[in-house]
Amino acid sequence: MPPFRPDRRLGFLIVTASTLAWSTAGLFVRLIDLDTASILVWRSLFAALGLTAVLVATQGRQGLDGFLRLGRNGWLYATISTVSVFLYIGALGNTSVAHVVVIYAAVPFMAAGLGWLMIGERPPGSALLASLAALAGAIVMVGFGTDGAMAGDLMALGMTLGMALMMVIARRSPEIPTLPAGILSSLAAAALALPFAAVPLPEPGQIAWLAAFGLVNSAIGFSLFLIGSRHLPPVETALIGAMEAPVAPLWVWLAFGETPAPATLIGGAVVIAAVIAHILAENHRAAPS
Repeated sequence: MPPFRPDRRLGFLIVTASTLAWSTAGLFVRLIDLDTASILVWRSLFAALGLTAVLVATQGRQGLDGFLRLGRNGWLYATISTVSVFLYIGALGNTSVAHVVVIYAAVPFMAAGLGWLMIGERPPGSALLASLAALAGAIVMVGFGTDGAMAGDLMALGMTLGMALMMVIARRSPEIPTLPAGILSSLAAAALALPFAAVPLPEPGQIAWLAAFGLVNSAIGFSLFLIGSRHLPPVETALIGAMEAPVAPLWVWLAFGETPAPATLIGGAVVIAAVIAHILAENHRAAPS
């Protein structure tokens, strides 16, 4: 594949669509009445099928050659992706969701630092200010509760670091066949979770929701993320991803009529405003004088 030329506007749109797809995770978890390991197994299998379909549809049989061209960076990308999934599941089981959300809101800062260290890409001041505002908005959303635990918080920190690394690797090495890497990551996650799954074969209704979970949240979200993250600096990719926190309660409200708390609405508005302000600032800076 030839390297992508940077197109920031297209990158913003694609990563935003990816964030919308990823934000449905909480909705699907609410709809699926299974243990975490079983959900992870079936979600990962359907994600692998969806990603394979995207690979064949966009690149034909030649896309399958990507499994032979992963190289060191490709295998590193797939490994980080797999580890991040398990750290995320472990974090949710060992600390509060509130703590996971706040820790993940730090991903723009991690991506900015790693992008500077690994590829020498200095983030603009507007991106750092917007990242700080997004972190503040996330803290407002969940408050300063004391319901966390050190082990789970460390897992969430590891997951956040993994996501930031994936963003930087995709930016630094656009030649990586990332779709094959994503497929391998999904299959590895399914295989590792299988021994702990309590429900080997769910009921047909649950299978339908699991298929939607894997295809919409994982396959579509991951595919769009792979494409969009090549067009943007890591800090901007992470900043747009921070909108997942305020958008996720929206799906639950639409499906179950659960009205978000005032703090959620205020904090979510701050996160979205920070992203929009950064986009407007960058468009103004890039506009010809």
